[in-house]
Amino acid sequence: METLKPKIGLRSATFLVVSVIIGSGVFKKMAPMAQELGSPWWVILCWILAGLISLAGALSTAEMVSMFPNSGGEYFYFQKVYGKFFAFIYGWSSFAVIKTAAISALAYIFAQSFNSLFPLPNWGSDSSILGIALFQNLSIKLLASFLILLLTLLNYRGVQFAEKLSSILTYTMLAGICIFIFFGLSSSKGSIENLTQASKTIPTPTGFDLMKALFIASLGAFWGYEGWNNIAYIGEEVKNPKKNLPLALGIGTLIVIVSYVFLNMVFVYILPIDYFIGLNATPNKIAAVEVAGQMSGHIGMALVASLILVTTLNSTNSSILMSARILYAMARDKMFFHKAASVHPTYNTPDIALFIQAFWAIALVFSGSFDQLTDMLIFAAFLFYGSTALGVIIMRIKHPEIERSYKVIGYPFVPAIFFLFCIALFISTVVNQPGEAIWGLSLMATGVPMYLWLQKRAK
Repeated sequence: METLKPKIGLRSATFLVVSVIIGSGVFKKMAPMAQELGSPWWVILCWILAGLISLAGALSTAEMVSMFPNSGGEYFYFQKVYGKFFAFIYGWSSFAVIKTAAISALAYIFAQSFNSLFPLPNWGSDSSILGIALFQNLSIKLLASFLILLLTLLNYRGVQFAEKLSSILTYTMLAGICIFIFFGLSSSKGSIENLTQASKTIPTPTGFDLMKALFIASLGAFWGYEGWNNIAYIGEEVKNPKKNLPLALGIGTLIVIVSYVFLNMVFVYILPIDYFIGLNATPNKIAAVEVAGQMSGHIGMALVASLILVTTLNSTNSSILMSARILYAMARDKMFFHKAASVHPTYNTPDIALFIQAFWAIALVFSGSFDQLTDMLIFAAFLFYGSTALGVIIMRIKHPEIERSYKVIGYPFVPAIFFLFCIALFISTVVNQPGEAIWGLSLMATGVPMYLWLQKRAK
């Protein structure tokens, strides 16, 4: 059987971490977070806390990756810690909602940004089938689907080409973000008062209500940080993976945290918090584009919309590249459709896995709105992120003899705190957003009959 070969160095791996994280969330999620928190400083603090928690998760993941640098990431080392069934449910959940929904949401916001620059035909209908408005915003959904298919074809042609595209886009993206931050913080259109004044239209929550609001708002922030674990999926294709994968995870996540904090400082420096609260009534508007319009009119809006096109294109590409490796790893273990274990003889890519992933991601594009997809995604993903952190502790106790080229800083507190947060986020989502929780759990539960069928077929 053909296998995937190591071709990616530390710089490229770090850029892949950055590129898969920085997508659409930081540019769009200010509005719903402002609605929940009502204070600019609470919004910024929420991004900092979410970043630090994500870093704790990334550092915990880095230890697991240093022990098991194989294709499939969590799917592979969950087998070592929790057994085949739990590993399969993770892999199936990634296919059903976690990773494919991320691809769908990123492609959708790319299409929205494109539409703000070059208006698309107003196609579509609000009529629904089984409660799902399949043809709402049809032109945007068609463009998002085309992007998924196009990037899948590019990744089909080879990981090196896709990685080079990602590197070019990441350089462009980081340069654009730095320019935006510089001109934003030095703009005469901003005001220190915007940074210090809470909302005049909604009360700032306190006490238990504040904790509840922080958890709900954190769904938006964590969507912005989603993807830091994806680099583990291409472990077999990274050179010197036991050293380079942990480094790429840590460095890449820190770059993203710093970028996000400064971007949000620009947002609330230029416009008051009540402006972002008002944006919730117009979901097709993007906070960062409105800020740029305040700074420099239509030219600024066009430039930031172009930056969002680059970031979402980059993140979609990187997500497609890395996430398909889960399906490949599962199929190789006879835990998925066996054809997904195919490796193209010329391009050395998991060709069938890429196209299966694309088909389902396009189906999810038509299934719901951006915010529904991302809230469902974060809820489902953190169930497994917490399992990774707990796995670090379990493996330290049960298998201290396994070589670890990297050990998580602050053990056991860092993985333990991250695990407890994941449990709290799970409970908060079930209580406050039961609809998203039911959908996420239902899609995950479809893996149970699939596992039983695959086990029966394997006998």
